Amino acid sequence: MITLDILRARFTALREDDLQRWIGEGHVRAERQADDLVFQEIDVERVRLILELRDVMQVNEEALPVVLSLLDQLYALRRRLRDLGALEG
Repeated sequence: MITLDILRARFTALREDDLQRWIGEGHVRAERQADDLVFQEIDVERVRLILELRDVMQVNEEALPVVLSLLDQLYALRRRLRDLGALEG
């Protein structure tokens, strides 16, 4: 798990208000330890994905929830297909 300070150092384009909004909207999960927020590696990668969608691919904030939902569905389907293949193989 990494702290908020490390997350901000890793992603210089990350703004505190954006992160708080993403946490509030459920796009990123954070846990509270003492007086600090900490993030699991999967949520660090989720921040990376959101920043790439927004800054590189220019997906606007209104479309982010739709794109993230579709990506989540795609990854869930891939996991299911992989699990089915493992059961059959």
